[in-house]
Amino acid sequence: MSIGSERHPVAGARDAETILAEARKALWVMVGFLVVIWTVQIVNWASDYDLSLDYGIRPRDVGSLPEIFSAPFLHFSWGHIEGNSGPLFIFGFLAAYRGVRKFLMLTALIVVGSGIGAWFTQAPNSVGAGASGVVFGYFGYIIVRGVFDRHRIDIVIGLVMALCFAYQFSVLIPAEEGIGWQSHLFGFIAGVLGGWIFRDRRPKKVDAAEDAPPGPTTPLIPKDLGL
Repeated sequence: MSIGSERHPVAGARDAETILAEARKALWVMVGFLVVIWTVQIVNWASDYDLSLDYGIRPRDVGSLPEIFSAPFLHFSWGHIEGNSGPLFIFGFLAAYRGVRKFLMLTALIVVGSGIGAWFTQAPNSVGAGASGVVFGYFGYIIVRGVFDRHRIDIVIGLVMALCFAYQFSVLIPAEEGIGWQSHLFGFIAGVLGGWIFRDRRPKKVDAAEDAPPGPTTPLIPKDLGL
């Protein structure tokens, strides 16, 4: 009888197929998101960015609270949306490839966290809009997800992304005026918090058994039958 734990090749193949299916969904979700924000940008540009002014976040204006849900879809210039689109797609896909349903809940948390934070702390008489708070939320999430989930591949992905996009930390709280860094900071915090809230809750004993190498086969020794 084997006292070790061994993963069945069929089960491993099914896991890989599940992840691949979720990755396909994640790809199309992010493509769809980019199509939406670029379509909105065209309309916004044609209206001289009235949409951003009307549906952006106005700090400490109670009537502006619903705008925390519309602000991530709005930008103030072509350069603004171009700067957000690349990191949004990369970080969003990496945040979503293990499960789109979890990703959508994470996105809601980040949107609310970054929006509320900006609403409370941005400069008065200003209007905030843009997807950068969401970008930083996804960034924070993929950095810590592997640690909370105890997935080695996600730990590696988090380290690689942190190193490749280290410049993102320089604009987390930028010195340049006119940039709504508050949404950056609170989005990042919400993403890290999401890594803990939406972590895989696998029993430690099961993890230890799954990671243990196959043990030797121990022969069955009959008990003394009293003969």
